[in-house]
Amino acid sequence: MPDQPEQSAYRLPRPVIPERYELRLSPDLGAFRFDGEERVSVQVREPVREVVLNAIELEIHEACLTNDAGVRLSGTTTLQQVDERARITLDGTAEPGHWTLELRFSGTLNDKLHGFYRSVHRDSNGGEHVIATTQFEATDARRGFPCWDEPDFKAVFAVTLVVDEELMAVSNAAMVAETRLANGKREVRFADTIPMSTYLVAFVVGPLEATDPVGVDGTPLRVVCVPGKRHLADYALEVGAFSVRFFADYYGIPYPGDKLDLIALPDFASGAMENLGAVTFRETALLVDRQTASRADLQRVADVVAHEIAHMWFGDLVTMRWWNGIWLNEAFATFMEMLAVDAFKPEWERWVSFGLSRGSAMLTDALKSTRPIEFPVGRPEECESMFDVLTYEKGAAVLRMLEQYLGGANFQRGIRLYLNTHRLANTETTDLWDAIQEATGEPARGIMDSWIFQGGFPVVSVESSSDGRQLSLSQRRFRYLEGAGGQGLGSWEEFARSDPGPLTTDPLWRVPVMLRMGSGRGNESRRVLLDQREMVVDLTNQADWVVANEGGHGFYRVRYSAPLLRKLTANVQQNLSAVERFNLVGDTWASVVAGLTPVAEFLDLARLFGDEMDRNVWVSLIGALSYLHRMLEPYRRPVLHAFVRELIGPAATRLGWTPRVSESELTAQLRGTLIGALGTLGEDAQVQSEARQLHSRYVQDRSAVDRDVAPAVINIVAHAGGRAEYDLFVERSKNAPTPQEEQRYLFGLAGFLDRGLVQRTLDSTLTDEVRTQNAPYLIGSLLHNLVGGDLAWTFVKQHWDAIVDRFPDNSHVRMLEGITALSTPELASDVQRFFATHAVKQGAKTLEQHLERLQINVAFRQREADNLAKYLDQ
Repeated sequence: MPDQPEQSAYRLPRPVIPERYELRLSPDLGAFRFDGEERVSVQVREPVREVVLNAIELEIHEACLTNDAGVRLSGTTTLQQVDERARITLDGTAEPGHWTLELRFSGTLNDKLHGFYRSVHRDSNGGEHVIATTQFEATDARRGFPCWDEPDFKAVFAVTLVVDEELMAVSNAAMVAETRLANGKREVRFADTIPMSTYLVAFVVGPLEATDPVGVDGTPLRVVCVPGKRHLADYALEVGAFSVRFFADYYGIPYPGDKLDLIALPDFASGAMENLGAVTFRETALLVDRQTASRADLQRVADVVAHEIAHMWFGDLVTMRWWNGIWLNEAFATFMEMLAVDAFKPEWERWVSFGLSRGSAMLTDALKSTRPIEFPVGRPEECESMFDVLTYEKGAAVLRMLEQYLGGANFQRGIRLYLNTHRLANTETTDLWDAIQEATGEPARGIMDSWIFQGGFPVVSVESSSDGRQLSLSQRRFRYLEGAGGQGLGSWEEFARSDPGPLTTDPLWRVPVMLRMGSGRGNESRRVLLDQREMVVDLTNQADWVVANEGGHGFYRVRYSAPLLRKLTANVQQNLSAVERFNLVGDTWASVVAGLTPVAEFLDLARLFGDEMDRNVWVSLIGALSYLHRMLEPYRRPVLHAFVRELIGPAATRLGWTPRVSESELTAQLRGTLIGALGTLGEDAQVQSEARQLHSRYVQDRSAVDRDVAPAVINIVAHAGGRAEYDLFVERSKNAPTPQEEQRYLFGLAGFLDRGLVQRTLDSTLTDEVRTQNAPYLIGSLLHNLVGGDLAWTFVKQHWDAIVDRFPDNSHVRMLEGITALSTPELASDVQRFFATHAVKQGAKTLEQHLERLQINVAFRQREADNLAKYLDQ
């Protein structure tokens, strides 16, 4: 591939191309060091006197280049720290042909959760054990071994690990030989991998154990974990086996590796990582007790396992050419995760609950500071900004929109063509659209370019003609802050009348609009491509009501004219499916936040959902009410508590506290959602009392409380609790029987409303009491604390240098999502001043988005707090 001009300064030179690495690594888990040797088969394409590759935080002790004729060129190595490169100057000229680069090097098993790092865990007796493991995406393989650390330098990897006799060793491929050495070590040699990118290489060494392998159409599948937790692996094995078979069938290509290990690590910066054949996970994303775990816990494990296994084909077998394409890997894996889990557990209605994820993406994408899904990446570290809600959730949502518009079978044919055409190679985003277009005859590239290469999304306005036989559709970009001073857009009417501006300031999308019209003659569905500012659709029959995002899969908001909205909501449960009701709530709420719709209209709409039985709709309603609760002064909040009790109470009473025979899993989840909201947001004293009693029983016997109610009970006890409950939470988090239980009690600490306890939790985050993989997210939760958010902000300011030094780089900006809750003008101004002089290592664009969301929240408070109070007082 020729270098892209804007990237050439950051790309390695290409006269020398790697083809096969032979790696031999000897980690010392006591000294936190490792030694390494490598032989890299390379093709020299033009005469060179130096070899340039990537290395950082390594010492290279020896380097030489030899060819098949026996010519040996010695090399002198210079490490360039800023560029993260090793420049090997040869004592002669290497002529074109096949050569072998030999290197001897050493490095540190760091504690930063990237590169080749150490993870420490304690056993049941308090003994401390070290695991050496890797996290190389995006550009950290260079911390583990000198390499061409760019995704399109695919090569074969033959790994050998030298380890203490009692330790387990895992890498990407199957073990093919094991030799006991004279020094009490074992040499473990693994088979060659398929050609793959450096960021997918993995080594894991430590006191670990594995389940017996499960055969999945000839592929051995295991779960690897610390001793004592193997009994929590059965569910992941079931999901893993299902996913391998599902994807092999969907893609039409067998699993590309020779084995598949799912590895649970005590310390892991992200959720999981798709290393070919050796997928690494946080323990909470893999290990679970299926008997006591909530449905949400089980769904989380299923989602993550399916996501990573989807990558074995889409990402590992076929890989993006450069980091600007990372979105496609992650978006497609998210899309396929939904598809697989929906097939695994249809009763979860996974595409309905995906509406929550799509809504989160829209929240960010309606900001002025949004970005296109794909954007140019120069410096490789810039791609870290892509690991966000726009890459995963928006990317998956627009893929789902395209799939639904084209039809599932047509879309699948395009995916199969893409994978078969480019297997073992590297691609650009447009290669996928071209394959889908070739397979379907539809203009996939033209449609998707408008969604991928420009940020934001439209609001589609819908009006009906007087005779009901025509629909007028129009599109405008939807943003939260457009008016003077960021005070909202005024009204829908003013917004509609305003000049949209030239195309450069208010872009057009090619919007696949799925329509459903209802009338006395039944329902009529129609798909149209809204690729202009306005269009008119002729209907076969007169429409009484219209749904302009049938199935709810479109990545756009909908604004109905007042007459259409009245007809649609006259019987909202009958006219709209669950996901369509969810979209109606979400679209209306977004309009309120933007200042287009009065808050009173949203609360009136909310009253229509007292009989609602879909959990996702309730989550959307409760999220909006929680936002409003934060905007009120404390003395005004009781009237909102009463509104919540009035709205939610009847539905919660119908469901009760215990599951009923043959009820759906979604109903079981809804019970916990409603109880949790009543006990916290509704401040229902009776619910709080019942929760305390149930928690006392739960502490003695975890089966005493329904598994979907237990998380709500824990949250309510924290919300209404004091020092005694806090001490119990600390103890439970340290001695939890499952990873999910540990997280539940740990993050429950952020729910206590005593300022002294808030400070105590904050202080613990910079000690060994809280793992560095969890501490930044605990601080982020404390920034949301209603009574202690200001304390958390003061803590962040005072300890910023320690936070930056101690926590994984990718966690800083995720922690700072919590600043969006600091919505008083005084706190918000302080936040803005602080970040005017303090940068984040990764995710500067995401921080900009957090700050804009904070501005939106302050504007909302100033605009709507009094209106909200007046409505509630009435």
